Amino acid sequence: MEAALGYMVGVVGKPNVGKSTFFSAATLISVPIANYPFTTIKPNRGMGYVRTPCVCREFDVQDEPVNSACVGGTRLVPVELVDCAGLVPGAWQGRGLGNRFLDEISRADALVQIVDAAGATDTDGRMRAPGTHDPSEDVKFLENEIVMWILQIVRKDWVSMARKSEGTKDGLVCELERSLSGLAIKGNHVVKAIESTQLDPAKATSWKDEDLVRLLANLRKIAKPMLIAANKIDLPTASDNIERLRKLGHIVVPCCAEAELGLRRASEKRLIDYTPGDSNFSVARPDEVTTEQKEALEKIRQRILVPFGSTGVQDAINLAFFNLLRMVAVYPVEDVEKLSDHSGKVLPDVYLTPYGTTAKQFAYSIHSDLGESFIYAIEARSRMRVGEDYVLKDRDVISIASAKKRG
Repeated sequence: MEAALGYMVGVVGKPNVGKSTFFSAATLISVPIANYPFTTIKPNRGMGYVRTPCVCREFDVQDEPVNSACVGGTRLVPVELVDCAGLVPGAWQGRGLGNRFLDEISRADALVQIVDAAGATDTDGRMRAPGTHDPSEDVKFLENEIVMWILQIVRKDWVSMARKSEGTKDGLVCELERSLSGLAIKGNHVVKAIESTQLDPAKATSWKDEDLVRLLANLRKIAKPMLIAANKIDLPTASDNIERLRKLGHIVVPCCAEAELGLRRASEKRLIDYTPGDSNFSVARPDEVTTEQKEALEKIRQRILVPFGSTGVQDAINLAFFNLLRMVAVYPVEDVEKLSDHSGKVLPDVYLTPYGTTAKQFAYSIHSDLGESFIYAIEARSRMRVGEDYVLKDRDVISIASAKKRG
């Protein structure tokens, strides 16, 4: 399977908050997990999944997934995740190897910050008594670290960039896009940030330092949107802190990465039937589950699944792609009658693509030849032809007609 169209979400946060556990649960890749800072020395990349209702049941067909998986009518679509080692205050200045770790998330399109909602770790990630630290401070410091890191890059050529753009509307946009191209920041991100900050780009030479910082803070929100996975909800001190976190204006997902990892490992051994993100599970082979395992599984059910509806890990990944990145799931087929590809496989593929993508743009994302020879597309539900400007909707099933296919 290939990760969906190259989009990546970075898993970030300070040390010892459960990032590696979250990453392992999301990807089932074995990474070091321990209760001390800087366990993750090198960044880990892996494949997680977003879940979406498969269209197979709506069309009443037996699908044959190729680039994804279908489990009980739920499609699991592969996505790329990167686990960055813990960031501490001063990371942008190199503290704790911070610059290296920040560089690793430079290509991330969105961020999931893992926060110790129980307040059981101090600012540097050292273990403390639950409830002794305010996790909202961790969100603020991490946002500041990223902004200051971007500021370092911009400041190198800021005077030159500001002078070159003097008196022009688009000059500064082009200069900033060039300067920040290594961070996957695009011109449209810069335009939106300037508009939201209400600064005049033609007068950049007169901007104050706080103006530039304010611009880059808005740019971070636009180019690398972030949600909060409030981890360790199994501890009693977490509930009040979750409300504090929500007041910061981010999407906050109550989370227990340790419980999700336990469920996925049990599922991998076929001891339970569980699809990531489900609100419950069933024991598949009761005779092979020990008393200790049964007690541990029941504890997860009663302490996490019943009160919260899920462990939150899958919810965080889904929200990162569907809400922060505003992706839609689209199923391309060749034969719109049979919903199959050229080899007869039914609904073989599903792709995540940004909301607002047109039929022709989608054709290009599959293959440049398909985009260049695009004639029209057929939307499977209505069986209607749609043109190149048709905007794809979530769970669309699309057949693309091209001159190349006709030839």
